[in-house]
Formats: sequence, structure tokens, C-alpha cells
Amino acid sequence: MISQRGFHVAGFLNGKVVAVTGAGRGIGRAVAMLAAEEGAKVIVADYGVGQDGSEPTSEIADEVVAEITAAGGEAVAIANDVSTMEGGQGIVDLAMEKWGRIDGVVCVAGILRERMLFNMTEDEFDDVVRVHTKGTFTLYRAASAVMRKQESGGSLIGFTSGVWALGSTAQANYAAAKGGIVSMTYAAALGLARYGVRANCIAPIARTRMSANVPFDIGPNGEPEDVAPMVIYLLSDAAKDVTGQVYTAVGNKIAVWSQPSEQRAMFTEGRWTPEEIAERLPTSIGTEVLPSLAKAEEMRRAATAGERPNA
Repeated sequence: MISQRGFHVAGFLNGKVVAVTGAGRGIGRAVAMLAAEEGAKVIVADYGVGQDGSEPTSEIADEVVAEITAAGGEAVAIANDVSTMEGGQGIVDLAMEKWGRIDGVVCVAGILRERMLFNMTEDEFDDVVRVHTKGTFTLYRAASAVMRKQESGGSLIGFTSGVWALGSTAQANYAAAKGGIVSMTYAAALGLARYGVRANCIAPIARTRMSANVPFDIGPNGEPEDVAPMVIYLLSDAAKDVTGQVYTAVGNKIAVWSQPSEQRAMFTEGRWTPEEIAERLPTSIGTEVLPSLAKAEEMRRAATAGERPNA
């Protein structure tokens, strides 16, 4: 990405100011680096905590800033806790103090606390929702308050996961948090469209410090640098009409998710009774298959029969 001569700036984000959370490592770092290479001024935000939530520090964010500036880009580091209102506001305030505007926020920061639902503690649930969902809200809230007054609007980008729609065996907290981010992004897209502010989500699959500890096969995988170009596109003016979308980015694949909608309906005269529902629902509207559940059942059957499950 960076040569000894510095950035070869393509200029896709020239003049824009972008804040990226979780930018010290993994996908966040890849996004911050490419945003700078494309001409953006970057707030590199990372609390710098260990995976167990310990030792906040700005050192990893400082290292990313040093690499960007050494290559001729502009960036500044901050180690705010995005799960607090003050932390999210401080990131946007820094952008305003340093460069007088905020054009995009990319909310990558997150943690994992895997546990089966029946063993999950309150803290394990609250911590994941606090960092992922509230950590996205604090940036969305602070940035949108500025963006709606800017003539050029802005771009809000949340990071979700396929578990928001498909579920996860040992990540009920993470699935809830990521589903909340999608719903909040839909609401932001609807509420902010009149101000020229757009909101979208990316569901990445990449080899990162966090994904390395997922206790199951996550399927096709890629690198953080594979995800970054889609983020840059959504931050750019080329995506000025793109809002309310969820995209997958993995390896050389980019996909768009369908929008949730009712599939089938049934009606009755007056009020339904449980008995009438039981009689009519199976043949009138039925159910929708949860793909991950069907896959899990297929794998169990294959294992019992000593066969290799289909990919």
C-alpha cells in the first residue's frame, strides 16, 4: 500500500475528514490507511484495550498515525472509549478542532465474549452490546449532528456481521449487538436522508485478532485489506445515492443483502384463536427456513452417518 516514496494518492477521498474506530489493528487499520492514501484526513481512534478489556492506550493508534504521516498523509490519534457519549463526541470534536468538518465515520471497534446463551453472564452480554451497538450510536449521534448542517452531508458506516440475520451458536450477545447496528443504520438512513447524510453497513469476513478466536468455522475468509475498498467507496461522493444498505465484503466478493419484508400473510374474521392459527398457519403461510439452523442440522446428520457435509 505504501511505497518508500510515500502514498500514491488516487484522490477518491480528497478533502474529506474521516474518523475510524478500532483503527489500531485489523480492518479498522486497513480502512484508516487506505482512506489516507485516497486523500482523506483521518482520525485514528482506538482505545487500545486487550481482548479482555484491559490496558487502554493510544500507542497502537499512534503507530498507525506515524505510518500515515511518514508516507505523506494527514492523521491524528485518539484513545477514547466509544461506548461512552463523551468518547464518541470527543472523536468528532477532535475532527472539528483539527480540520473544521467531519465527512465520514466508520465504526469498526468491537469485542467478543463467546458463551452459550444459557451460560452467558450479564456482564458478557452488556459489554458486547455496549461496545458494538452503543459504540456505533455515539459516533452516529455526534457525527450526524454536524453532518446535517454541512452542505455536503456525510456518510455513516456501521460494521455488522452475518449473525445479525443468521444467528450464532455461542454469540447471542454479538448477534444482538450486530442486529441492533443494522436496525439503527436503517433508522439513520431514513431519518437523515433529507440532510444528505447516508448510512450503510458492512458485514466483513476477514482474518483479524477478533475472528481468530471464534470457536467455529466462519467459512470463506479474506484479509482486512480486502474490506477497506468497499468502505472507501461508501465514504466517497461516488456513493452519494447509496443508503440503507447492508453489504458483505470478503476476499474478492462483495454482495448486497435483501431488505427485510413480510413474505406471506393470512387473515380471519374478527380475532384469531390459537386453535385457528394452529390449523391454518402450516398450510397458509408456513415458516421461513433459518439457513444456519438448516446447515447445522445437515452437519449433525452427516457426522452421525460418518459422511462429509456439503460445503
